[in-house]
Amino acid sequence: MNRLGKKANETLIEMALSADGEECNGPLCETISTSGSEVPSSSEGLNSTETTLLIPEHQVIDKRHQSKDSIFFRDGVRRIDFVLSYVDDLNKDWEKKLERRREFESNLQKAGLELETEDKKESEDGKIYFVKIHAPWEVLITYAEVLNIKVPIKENDIPSMVENPLDCMLAPLRLPKEVMHPEPDYFTAPFSKEKQELYLINDESTFFSPSMRNRIVNYILTRCPYGTEEGKKKFGIKRLLNNGTYSAAYPLHDCQYWKKANDPNCDNERYTLYMEWARFLRFYKEQPLDLIRKYYGEKIGIYFAWLGFYTEMLFLAAVVGLICFLYGLFTMDENMSSKEICDPAIGGEIIMCPLCDRECEYWRLNTTCASSEYSHLFDNVATLFFAIFMGIWVTLFLEFWKRRQARLKYEWDLVDFEEEQQQLQLRPEYEAKCTQKKKNPVTQEMEPYLPITSQAVRFCISGTTVLFWVSLIIASMIAVIVYRLAVYAAFASLMENTQTLQPISGLLTPQLATSVTASCLNFVIIMILNFLYERIAIWITDMEIPRTHMEYENRLTMKMFLFQFVNYYSSCFYVAFFKGKFVGYPGAYTYMFNRWRNEECDPAGCLIELTTQLTIVMAGKQIWGNIQEAIVPWICNWWGRRKARNNPENLYSRWEQDHDLQIFGALGLFYEYLEMVIQFGFITLFVASFPLAPLLALMNNILEIRVDSWKLTTQYRRPVAAKAHSIGVWQEILNGMAILSVVTNAFIVAFTSDMIPRLVYYYAYYESEDSPMSGYINNSLSVFQISDFPYRNKPKMNPENFVICRYRDYRYPPDHERKYLHTMQFWHILAAKLAFIIIMEHVVFIVKFFVAWMIPDVPADVKAKIKREKYLTQKILHEYELEKLKERLCQGDKGATEKEFIATEGRMELSRAM
Repeated sequence: MNRLGKKANETLIEMALSADGEECNGPLCETISTSGSEVPSSSEGLNSTETTLLIPEHQVIDKRHQSKDSIFFRDGVRRIDFVLSYVDDLNKDWEKKLERRREFESNLQKAGLELETEDKKESEDGKIYFVKIHAPWEVLITYAEVLNIKVPIKENDIPSMVENPLDCMLAPLRLPKEVMHPEPDYFTAPFSKEKQELYLINDESTFFSPSMRNRIVNYILTRCPYGTEEGKKKFGIKRLLNNGTYSAAYPLHDCQYWKKANDPNCDNERYTLYMEWARFLRFYKEQPLDLIRKYYGEKIGIYFAWLGFYTEMLFLAAVVGLICFLYGLFTMDENMSSKEICDPAIGGEIIMCPLCDRECEYWRLNTTCASSEYSHLFDNVATLFFAIFMGIWVTLFLEFWKRRQARLKYEWDLVDFEEEQQQLQLRPEYEAKCTQKKKNPVTQEMEPYLPITSQAVRFCISGTTVLFWVSLIIASMIAVIVYRLAVYAAFASLMENTQTLQPISGLLTPQLATSVTASCLNFVIIMILNFLYERIAIWITDMEIPRTHMEYENRLTMKMFLFQFVNYYSSCFYVAFFKGKFVGYPGAYTYMFNRWRNEECDPAGCLIELTTQLTIVMAGKQIWGNIQEAIVPWICNWWGRRKARNNPENLYSRWEQDHDLQIFGALGLFYEYLEMVIQFGFITLFVASFPLAPLLALMNNILEIRVDSWKLTTQYRRPVAAKAHSIGVWQEILNGMAILSVVTNAFIVAFTSDMIPRLVYYYAYYESEDSPMSGYINNSLSVFQISDFPYRNKPKMNPENFVICRYRDYRYPPDHERKYLHTMQFWHILAAKLAFIIIMEHVVFIVKFFVAWMIPDVPADVKAKIKREKYLTQKILHEYELEKLKERLCQGDKGATEKEFIATEGRMELSRAM
């Protein structure tokens, strides 16, 4: 803020706001000057209503003489940097809107911007006016200094990295060099108007890229005043969009995506991005990150860099997961547990206790033969290995991403970029709603602030709302659990009495049918709650009035992630850690709300149910997400352009084509990150139950990259460029999930899978040395005497007059003196589970922290290049200052003393020594 305060008197546009109204805090502070004139004092600001519209009268232009891909004014020279559109409807507020537009456009012109209006008669539907905006050189250099934009001063002479010997093998994956590196690499320095001859300015019209130009114009648009209402000064294009004064504000794409523009001055970067990046047939190619950054800005570029790196790292996890799955598949026939369950002489003779009260019947263990075989696919020794591997993989992913991010920061001139620099001013909404002011201790300037009492009240309301919605999720999860408990008996009865279901009764058990339908129901509830909560989260974040854009995004991110975390993962946590753990035993079952009996796990374990739950929710979310991201925008654009297709192409102008596209929005990237972070949770928190999860994520992400690039290039208006040097708060969320994943996977292996009970039996309770696992099923099932059933639990029928039934637990038989109490084996298994959790967590955490310590966050060559560039940049700047000082001395400037000259030379020597 201090730096901006010093430059406030140098900007072309400054806002004058009354003392009792809203005040703009930053470079656009007190007055608005006309382009090329001196900046007036605050007393000369636009506080009167005498401002008149400076826009020329509308002219009817024959559009047949204009290229539909024209991104220039009618003179063919001035580039269109931004477009505003509005519909001049004659409703009750039309006069007020007209006055706002006149004032706003007049102030834009006084800020130095140049406007050109297209009459509604020239639009495709005859209803929409388009105001085209051009930023001349004087405006660009002024705000380039305000925004601290770095520009080239010398071509980079640091040698590139040594060629990788594997590059020849990776050649099919490479893109052409002109696509990967559309611009030469330069040493850069922040722009200064006083040092223009220092920079490599070959052509003023192309010195600033289109993304830089639209960023500068957007900066002015968001802070330009448009009048006084209710005694308060109003400003900013966002408010004008919200109140309907304008219908849209957007920068233009440079051409159509499917063919190059006819204009030779057009860069055709959109066409190049579509052909080389946004088509699915290019899925195996690397991404042109430099071109993405140049066209869309660093913020979008860093997202695609992270998504691409995440997808590359998923390849290793997917291969290892597939190997673990294949191990389970190939050893399925060797699994002694499923053999005993399927054996008619063993599993066929074991009578199991009913799974529900009164309605359910006794059943034979071998009816679960198929599910026990499938359970072995995921519940085997490889599960333990994969859980440990993923704990290390997630650390490697995060550490190597830090290195990749550091390299991008250097290559994209973001090394000295502070996140606060992106927020050069307070949010206009914050300035508008905070009427009280206090002195900033750093800048010593008066700025708006929100009193602590008001903040406390808003945070309490916000926190209460979030807790209410989280409670609503938990309530919905309980409702799904009740559904599972209530319909199990119905499924059991249906499959028992329906002859057509008998052939598949071995595969489609009542447990599986209940789990699948409950998972689908849970997914539908998740989608409905997501839809509602997204709007609530934005509303309560707006109500909190965050101070900066970064603070706004961080608060919204934490709210949305907390909600999505509970919403998506609660059902998986229930199946993994609660189902089958608190069921009691026959004759003393535990009940939910004293009505519904708690669910039991399959005799082969609950892991297969967790796998089913995870697969349905994860796959369903990915399919639904791709439908929302690709198909919905395409349908909306097709519907919006259906009339335009009937007109000649040369009547459908570039600004109209972009106007008919969808809006990407300020939170567009937020939802992309959120989707990927939720997926990251699925493949880390519960991966021990489903080794194929990374493979599903890999296939989805390969599609996701192309879907995101396709929709951004073809279906959305061009977003305003924004800077970012990292993925922001998402990095901390990923770190937290990485730590939590070690704990959850340790608990899944210990308490959800049958790994530990089998190992304890193998080493301590085996019955045959030749086959240590034989007899495990019989050992894991306790005996219950049917005559001990209370009336509430006893089945209505017992046609075969069974005397005993078995249930999954480790309890003494009915003829033992400690009847139905836990055996010593139960306590041995529990101790082994706890010991396993402690050992696994400590081993994985030690390896994680050691790997993190071994891998530096910034590569050594990048550190060296950063130091080299800083040295050379300082040297160039110092030499420039020395030359300017020599010129002043030669011209007899009395202000340039010999001591000043010696001091400047001394500073250069000191810089060389450093």
